[in-house]
Amino acid sequence: MSIDIIVETADFVAVNKTSGLLSIPDRMGVEKSLKDLLKQRYGNIYTVHRLDRDTSGIIIFAKHEESHKALSQLFESREMEKFYLGLVNGQMMNPSGSIDAAIMEHPGKTTKMMTHVKGKPSLTDYEVVEQFRLFSWVRFQIHTGRTHQIRVHMQHIGHSIVCDEIYGDAKPILLSTIKKNFKLAKVAEEEKPILSRLALHSFQLNFTYNEIAYQLEAPLPKDLRAVLQQLKKWKG
Repeated sequence: MSIDIIVETADFVAVNKTSGLLSIPDRMGVEKSLKDLLKQRYGNIYTVHRLDRDTSGIIIFAKHEESHKALSQLFESREMEKFYLGLVNGQMMNPSGSIDAAIMEHPGKTTKMMTHVKGKPSLTDYEVVEQFRLFSWVRFQIHTGRTHQIRVHMQHIGHSIVCDEIYGDAKPILLSTIKKNFKLAKVAEEEKPILSRLALHSFQLNFTYNEIAYQLEAPLPKDLRAVLQQLKKWKG
């Protein structure tokens, strides 16, 4: 499996992770993760932060203990600016806003989070980039780094991320959903979805490291670009 490297220095490597790939090994350790692939290339590699398996986009790993400590501190002190792009269900009433809702682990489900007053403070800013009939393309900035933060917050305000099987529904996007008078080709037995994975992408990280200002961006993957193209095409 190839690794899409955005930038590499003596201290860290920033990678554009594909959707469906684990950031780090899970407890079972059976499935290959991005960290495993990087260890094969670099030897020691250190986890700074994580992305959900189905979230694509930019993620940073440190190459040694000193950079691991420094980069981790940037995240913990909120000096790392983190921006995401995502497709959400429905048209949002407000073109921009902030979601300030504490997040905690769901008491009944170990892999799920929830908003609750007893949770940890969590803040997400959002801005609608473009509205469609059934969906909204949204830019997010997260000021905290809670597990599933954007996904939980979007569920909280009633606009779950598209294809989110935990906090929304896993229903894929079909061309027939967005194109009027759609007709399935005679040779096809059933319609293939144009998107069937979590529609969330880690787009940009801004930070200063060793007095150098970095603004790192991960281009949108082909599947999200294709969905946006179809949404724009049939917007009218």
